Amino acid sequence: MKAGEAATVAGCSAGDRPSSLAMLNTISHAVLAVGAGNDIKFANQAAESLLAVSAAGLEGRQLADFIPADNPVFYALEQARRTGASVAESEVVLEGKKFGPNLVAVNADPVVDEDGCVVITLHERSLARRIDRQLAHRSAARSVSAMAAMLAHEVKNPLSGIRGSAQLLGQRVSRDDRELTDLICRETDRIVAMVNRMEVFSGPPNLSPAAVNIHEVLDHVRRLAESGFARHVRFAEHYDPSLPAVAGDHDQLVQVFLNLVKNAAEAVKDKGGEVSLGTRYEHGLHVLAPGGDRRLGLPLVVSIGDNGPGISDDVRRQLFEPFVTTKAKGTGLGLALVARIVSNHGGIVDVTSRPRRTRFNVMLPAYTEPPEVS
Repeated sequence: MKAGEAATVAGCSAGDRPSSLAMLNTISHAVLAVGAGNDIKFANQAAESLLAVSAAGLEGRQLADFIPADNPVFYALEQARRTGASVAESEVVLEGKKFGPNLVAVNADPVVDEDGCVVITLHERSLARRIDRQLAHRSAARSVSAMAAMLAHEVKNPLSGIRGSAQLLGQRVSRDDRELTDLICRETDRIVAMVNRMEVFSGPPNLSPAAVNIHEVLDHVRRLAESGFARHVRFAEHYDPSLPAVAGDHDQLVQVFLNLVKNAAEAVKDKGGEVSLGTRYEHGLHVLAPGGDRRLGLPLVVSIGDNGPGISDDVRRQLFEPFVTTKAKGTGLGLALVARIVSNHGGIVDVTSRPRRTRFNVMLPAYTEPPEVS
């Protein structure tokens, strides 16, 4: 459905609202009908997802309550009213208190016979970028898998011979020289431990998706964090209680969000640090499932945020690559593991960052009952 057609369907009057609502809720783009006073008359489901507010919370409120009044959306609104013609803005950054930043294309279409009413259609450009990131993260996961398999074969096996030889040599040398053979044993043990950590990346995905309550996962992660590494931070929760179950592995999802929460807690060591946990439902994002030609919808979004200093652009571009870290003693494997597990679930992990607002968004498929075998 085109923007002008959406304007005809939506309107600002409630005369044929039931049929209009059913039609507009099938559109993957956000649609808002705005009255002459910039009050929101109607919002479809995609608009709810984009603005992170329910339709009941949007309708009747001022648009400026959710989108800053200096945003180009308002210029498009006024131009459409003044000229009586459609107005388009191609590259608009949309951001509010509860969402964004999102790159969108804006269409503003005046509604015929309803003075001052304009229908705004917001086409999210970020979707294509998210899919690009997904492909990059899957590529990173594959490169880590290959590296892990190589390390296990080419490094781990010879190390056992080196360690055994050092132990035998240690039985024949003086006490002073034995310190050197003990050092060889300790270092080989350390390298084996590192290779063991890498082995989690190797091999095909070991995943049997089940229905997982993501809020139970997040509650478990929060309790673990509060009793350990995140005692110093304040947690804020913004959950959509109506969210359906996630298709995934409970323990692996705990590992994903424990890594993300740990990173967030470490980013806000100062007093006043806050880590936010949020969930929401988004329409319209579908990606190719790993290992096949089936397309998966990824409507479930879990956000882990912090009010720390942010991540530089240079680091953010490589953040999910192995051995990339900003920590003095970090291994650079935590986020690579996150990318691997999320990719195995058929999902996407995305990050946006600026000072005092960093958000990791994990997009996952909803659980559906498998078809009955007759």
